[in-house]
Amino acid sequence: MARAQGARAQMALAFETTYGTPPASGFSRMPFASATLGAEQPLLNSELLGYGRDPLAPIKDAVTADGNVIVPIDAQGFGFWLKAAFGHPTTTGTAAPYTHEFRSGGWMLPSMSIETGMPEVPRYAMYSGCVLDTLSWQMQRSGLLTATASLVAQGEAIAAASTAGTLADLALQRFGHFNGAITRNGAALGNIVSAEITYANNLDRVETIRSDGRIDGADPSIAALTGRIEVRFADQVLVNQAINGDPCEMTFAYVLPSGEALTLTAHAVYLPRPRVEISGPQGVQATFDWQTARDAILGRMCTITLINSIEEY
Repeated sequence: MARAQGARAQMALAFETTYGTPPASGFSRMPFASATLGAEQPLLNSELLGYGRDPLAPIKDAVTADGNVIVPIDAQGFGFWLKAAFGHPTTTGTAAPYTHEFRSGGWMLPSMSIETGMPEVPRYAMYSGCVLDTLSWQMQRSGLLTATASLVAQGEAIAAASTAGTLADLALQRFGHFNGAITRNGAALGNIVSAEITYANNLDRVETIRSDGRIDGADPSIAALTGRIEVRFADQVLVNQAINGDPCEMTFAYVLPSGEALTLTAHAVYLPRPRVEISGPQGVQATFDWQTARDAILGRMCTITLINSIEEY
């Protein structure tokens, strides 16, 4: 008997025209490292008395479908997750390379259908009405560069065969930590040990009364772009900014030698005043838990630019 193995698992993704309705075609094969996306329906214990000490049968509660997907930050596939996080991009270029610009602040987020498959069982789970809640990743000196996409889905449908049809394959061109750089107000920011970036749509689940126990949607509320930078304490630049309460523009970028690039620009970053501790004979480090606000001139919080050979997302 065949047993499920993660090495044979696969994932397909397509954007929906109607929320909660998987499209008949247009799915792409997505690279991923792990996934906790799933649906669960807990049981409610009976509270009734009068039938002895043994409990009566439980009843089913509402369905909850959500989870995380760990994906590589690459030049092509990552654009699908950026579209889910920010909405449709503005694309320029008449031939490759194309430049896709994603902007924060949009009111409408596209929903996705995501199918995870374990062909040896066989088990194919189609998650419809997937909306991206948060997208986060870390920058560091070494290691594999991945991002975590947290999703809220409407429901799950299980089948013995795939319903995604023929999948479009993407060329995998991964960015690495070695390709990363951080700038502040256009100048390279040195002495950075690590950085964390989190963009959140702060979804509000529309939990209405339905016979199937599913949600009616997931609406975005006030967005947030936050993170943390850990620096070797070498000067007072960041501390002075925190004390003065002034914002700065910070850019987190990756560039491949072949020309593909990913750049996140946070237009108005505010820094808290940190505690600078001397914990021993080693170098002194300071941690800044930063947050971004809407830039008064640009009218948005952040911009992400992705340069690749994909003509349209």
